[in-house]
Amino acid sequence: MSKLIYPRLAGLLLFLAAATSSFSQNHPVKSPNVIKQFDEYATKVVNEWKIPGMSVGVIKDGKVELLRGYGVSEAGGAPLTEKSVFQIGSVSKSFTATIMAQLVDEEKVKWDDTVKNILPDFRMYDKWVEENLQVKDIMIHRTGLRGQQGTYIPNLGYSRDDVYKMLPLLKPGYSFRGAYEYNNITFIIAQKIIEKVTGKSWEENLRSRILEPLGMSATSANGEAFAADPNSVTPHDYGYAKGKVVNDSTWTDSVKVSPLRGEEQALHWLTVVGPAGSVNSTSGDMLKYLQFHLNKGSVNGKQLITRKGMNYLHRGQTITSQDSTRTTLYGHCWFVEQNNRYRLWFHTGTTWGFTTLAAFVPELNLGLIVLVNSDASSNMRYALMRRLIDLYMGVPTKDYSKEYFEEWNKNSRESILKAAKSPAPEKLPAPELNMLAGTYDKGEIFGKAVIDIEGGEAYITVGPKGWRHKLSHVNGNEFAFRSDGHRFSVKFKTGPDASLDIDFDGGENFGEWKRIGTNNLKTK
Repeated sequence: MSKLIYPRLAGLLLFLAAATSSFSQNHPVKSPNVIKQFDEYATKVVNEWKIPGMSVGVIKDGKVELLRGYGVSEAGGAPLTEKSVFQIGSVSKSFTATIMAQLVDEEKVKWDDTVKNILPDFRMYDKWVEENLQVKDIMIHRTGLRGQQGTYIPNLGYSRDDVYKMLPLLKPGYSFRGAYEYNNITFIIAQKIIEKVTGKSWEENLRSRILEPLGMSATSANGEAFAADPNSVTPHDYGYAKGKVVNDSTWTDSVKVSPLRGEEQALHWLTVVGPAGSVNSTSGDMLKYLQFHLNKGSVNGKQLITRKGMNYLHRGQTITSQDSTRTTLYGHCWFVEQNNRYRLWFHTGTTWGFTTLAAFVPELNLGLIVLVNSDASSNMRYALMRRLIDLYMGVPTKDYSKEYFEEWNKNSRESILKAAKSPAPEKLPAPELNMLAGTYDKGEIFGKAVIDIEGGEAYITVGPKGWRHKLSHVNGNEFAFRSDGHRFSVKFKTGPDASLDIDFDGGENFGEWKRIGTNNLKTK
């Protein structure tokens, strides 16, 4: 089947690329006029979506055309500038892929190498996958794990090494290489490979191989560095605030934006998913990174990655979406979109309260970075990207932001209406709290969880960090608690065979934690 599909697709892409190049050459656009219009549009987007703020950079033909902040770090706070530091989320994955491409150039690793040959201690649930997973499989999300599977394990205080040991507990959601399923924790495998073949940490490789050569002096990695940076901005939770129903068809819509403080910023999680999402940067530094990709791996006349290696990184590997107007593939940590007007490379990023969009269009020699201090819909960033490209191509400009915001409002409203119509579950009383108290064991990898009672409230202490969190009653024997910015559900079984199940999201609970004793536990 692939022999029939891919030649046709390749031919189509070549035809569309040629047509796009011709189109852009016939529509010259003066940069100052474009930037003025785009700058005004960016201001409109901030106001329309009611986001706290963002930092935006545009680079064209090797020249920085726009670099500025819009809005504020938080309500009543300092204005954002080009020096403001944001978390870039999953755009970090392309940094890890770039390091791996350098190692391939140096013949320290091959894309086709099996992970097991490099990491003898590597384990997976499926033993055949364990023996056959290749380095390239990690980067293009075809390991067999479900989308986001395992992502929230770090929020209970577990480390990268802990998560690596838990990989064999993660049951695949689909056949190996059978589909594209976006996953974060598999990049810990890539981190292990990088560290094994270089003898240096992922962070050291990031600094010496990318940040220093590119002059990205304001860029760092992990939660500790973000917290310590005086230019770091405040992240925000972003959502739809339920409007008041005026009549059956009219709502008063509003956006709810809340700053995230303390552990709600999930900085421990950020560090653990490091190679998948922990880079912190500015719009100015990110333009240097985009120019590096536009230059096919060259920086100041030095080739940090061979052109062959960079072409491999930019090559689409798996079709992720396709309709009558565009085909989008996933390469090595870049989406590659071909539509009827141009070819585009881009990637989004989301962490707790931050979102990012990095994009470049080689035929226009154009790069764009959008850093936002809230987790607003990705369509907000796409609106800016589409508008900028339209402006440079000289085509009639469409108000993507207005269209996308109305769509977001409509979908949010419908979700609320649907939830309101769903019958509420029968409300069951909570068990006596002293029936829950005790120590529960889940073995060497997960360790123990302790439930204690203080002041008429139940608390759970779980994970290697020893974090203690208050349990809130949900229904019957189900409780919930928040840890490192994430909500976990816990279901208790009382009686002689008492146990608890912690839901790691998506029904991922790894089985029961058995109670092993209550004698030495005091309630207060």
